[in-house]
Amino acid sequence: MKQVGMVLGSREAGVLEFWVGLDTESNQYLRLDDVVYVEFPHPDPARGDESGNVRYYGMVDQVFKLYEGTQFDTDVFLAQRELLPVSRSYVAHVQVMRLVPEEYLPPNPGSPVFLAEGKSLETALYYDQMTSELGGKPVSNALPVGLLKNGEVAYLNFEFLNGFKGGHINISGISGVAAKTSYATFLLHSIFASPANRERTNTRALIFNVKGEDLFYLDKPNLRLSEEARRAYEKLGLPAQPFRSVQFAAPPRKTEGSILPDVSRLEVNPYHWDLVQFCREGLLPFLFTDRGGMSNLGFLIDGVTERLRKLVGDEQTGQKGPGILVEDWVDETSAAEAGITFDTMGKTRITSFAQLVKYIEFQLLGPATAEEDEKKPKGNPLWTARQATQTLEAFVRRLRAAIGNVSHLIRGDAMGRPPDPLKAQAQVSVVDIHQLSAQAQMFVVGSLLREVFARKESDRFRGRVFVVLDELNKYAPAEGESPIKDILLDIAERGRSLGVILIGAQQTASEVERRIVANAAIRVVGRLDAAEAERPEYRYLPASFRQRAMILPQGTMILHQPELPVPLPLTFPFPAWATKSEEVQEDNSAMQLKELLN
Repeated sequence: MKQVGMVLGSREAGVLEFWVGLDTESNQYLRLDDVVYVEFPHPDPARGDESGNVRYYGMVDQVFKLYEGTQFDTDVFLAQRELLPVSRSYVAHVQVMRLVPEEYLPPNPGSPVFLAEGKSLETALYYDQMTSELGGKPVSNALPVGLLKNGEVAYLNFEFLNGFKGGHINISGISGVAAKTSYATFLLHSIFASPANRERTNTRALIFNVKGEDLFYLDKPNLRLSEEARRAYEKLGLPAQPFRSVQFAAPPRKTEGSILPDVSRLEVNPYHWDLVQFCREGLLPFLFTDRGGMSNLGFLIDGVTERLRKLVGDEQTGQKGPGILVEDWVDETSAAEAGITFDTMGKTRITSFAQLVKYIEFQLLGPATAEEDEKKPKGNPLWTARQATQTLEAFVRRLRAAIGNVSHLIRGDAMGRPPDPLKAQAQVSVVDIHQLSAQAQMFVVGSLLREVFARKESDRFRGRVFVVLDELNKYAPAEGESPIKDILLDIAERGRSLGVILIGAQQTASEVERRIVANAAIRVVGRLDAAEAERPEYRYLPASFRQRAMILPQGTMILHQPELPVPLPLTFPFPAWATKSEEVQEDNSAMQLKELLN
């Protein structure tokens, strides 16, 4: 036991906080984030522990030094020249984390304060509570999430992440400094490698790649991994290696007829939806991100979605794709201008998203005509749902605007191959969306999340699925309504019971739907903007931690979990997987060969 000071008697000692005085003559010192404990006798020994004592554990959140015996600012110069008798005071403020037993008695002034190490540190951080019964034996649920300031491993209770007691993680911080994506992938690495996850073989992860191609090297070792980082992984009990089971998917290029992935890496599967899948799965709403602005437009979107679903039928007896056959297109002139062909039975074959838009326009507004608006033929009443012409035209305008954004993703010239993270053999699926327009990103994210959630609801996949989504404020903003926001809310509120866990990240939590952030059992912050740090969304952090969040260096995070009343500042090691092409051995070798050939 290392004594580091005594409980002060000159300041109030309470049951939630107390002050520690340190003897500088004995080289005693404390730093921010140090964990300490103080033990003192219980007035009724029978209510104390086995020794009749009460032990308080706490974390240092403030430290101060000052001269005692000074009155003026200039006295410091006299004290330095030994012309003024003063004493140097070194004090630390401790925020209480745990007390054993739970007897809320203030510690006695003068009680010795010790540095928590070994078993004492584990007790202070509730590591002894991170267990559960399995086959009549206790098993650990401690998931390594980083390293504390003293070099010891920081754990969180995996049951607050896997959905058993809680679920979801929310990560906030300034882009490029907070290392949100790096920490999210580190957490995934821990989830797949740690014994705390006893269902590792039946765990899946879906990662949306929203920035560059950095995540397309998760399966490659990082050339820049230092020996210090390797020792950190060894300390954490995690392998210093890349992800072993990964598949990559990217949208096709926009060139005519091309279904090649629009990324530089070759081992990537292109993805798209065919027209029959688009209609049968009811994906039309994900092209409209502002449906809350017009309630009538929302009704029309739902109505057209249902008509398209009926048009293609079910999987057993309906159309097989990739194109759609329709028999109620009577304006052959318009069809010819659109490049639409007919089969031997006279049915119209629609083979592109642009053609499908024209068909929907025909059903809603009728055939093109030069007559005045009041004489203009009305659309098919089965499709229009008695909506006003202005609403129909607004719908069509939005649909036309989507053609340039999603026509390479929704097509009728090849059978659809959308990403399927739950059917794939790989445990981690990286889906690239970084080069897509905002509307196309919304469509891809919404379509995949709905499919994952629907499959979990129907119990077609029994394992757990971790979804990593950056820029959460774009998909679930605090204001407005959209289909994708509804899905993310559903995942946040019901997902943990189904085994769908959201690891969401954003620069500003204040711009994300409040219920999504509130449902995250684990909250993490990196470097924060000064104005953002004062927002109510960060009130779970003590004031000292909010101040520190504004100056955190890259690679340092503040993690809050339900079991600990005090957040944990921690660091995590440099990624063992490549994050850039120049960090990959193969790419460097190819580059050197190219230089030799030149």
